[in-house]
Amino acid sequence: MALAAVGALTAGIGVWATVTGSGDDCLPDARLVAPCGAWWGAYVPYDRDGSLVRPVRAFERKIGRRLDLVYTYHDMSGTGLDGTLLTDDEKVLGRDRMLMLAWESTVWTEPHHENWTETQLGWRDLASGKYDAEIIDPQIRRVKAYGKRVFLSFDQEADARVDEGAGTPEEYVAAYRHLRDRFRALGADNVVWVWTVSGYLGAADRMERLYPGDDHVDWIGMDQYNYYLCHDSTSWLDFESSQRPSYEWLRARISADKPLMFAEFATAPDPRRPDRQRDWYARIPETAPDLPAAKAYVHWNRAVPGPDCDLTVDAGPALEGYRTAGRDPYFRQPLPAR
Repeated sequence: MALAAVGALTAGIGVWATVTGSGDDCLPDARLVAPCGAWWGAYVPYDRDGSLVRPVRAFERKIGRRLDLVYTYHDMSGTGLDGTLLTDDEKVLGRDRMLMLAWESTVWTEPHHENWTETQLGWRDLASGKYDAEIIDPQIRRVKAYGKRVFLSFDQEADARVDEGAGTPEEYVAAYRHLRDRFRALGADNVVWVWTVSGYLGAADRMERLYPGDDHVDWIGMDQYNYYLCHDSTSWLDFESSQRPSYEWLRARISADKPLMFAEFATAPDPRRPDRQRDWYARIPETAPDLPAAKAYVHWNRAVPGPDCDLTVDAGPALEGYRTAGRDPYFRQPLPAR
């Protein structure tokens, strides 16, 4: 990367910018689909001081490039950084990156969902309009005022939330459609809707029941990992093996037309063979053209509880491999003007 580009990256200067010299044929469409490649994004947690800008820029310095897409998670408390869509830090980052907001119908017990505990609001109540005036509509107005297009995922991994007491698949569909109707009613037309499930094929029947329909969805997201020892598995899955089964199922059983997003992906380490983690990431560009519907790759850069569960790429072989993948031209696409 040229020194001038590094300086602009670290200073956070400018607006959404074109990274490659691609022609008009490679410009993204209204759904933010990059026709000639895919977006390179990440979820990076807030730091202890409540800043999102600092950790995102620090992450970008490590990986040697600006992210195309920054993924953040929000609850429906309606207060604080967690309950506010389009925080000041998100707006700063959105000057030269796309934003994706996950909006969960829960209230988190700790800031930034630190210990993964929460209270469910319930899909039935959400669909009834119970939370419109107090929670939903004020946040929609914030998104509308932002102006730029944003990705929005409502209750990502809804297939897991059924067992957590959120409601039935049919109640989820009603809540999803109600939420989208509220955005339309308030004139917030700058949202690209991402329906995100885990992609776990043991929940295949449930995922089919959770789909709101093609008329209500712009993208389909899935969250698949190579957990390896983190989940007590003895099978190491390379990137393609970890993603392709769910990718093909979603294309065959949900929609063959919608762009697909690896909305969360990562690999746990192999303590005995650290090179495996490097190669897992470095070989992503070899696989990407064979998964042509996948138009965004969003890394989960946060450790999860348990031994051998560090999913970050902050150092060592993981960082080396991730840096290599992010330099590939397939992931250097022109960003939208707005």
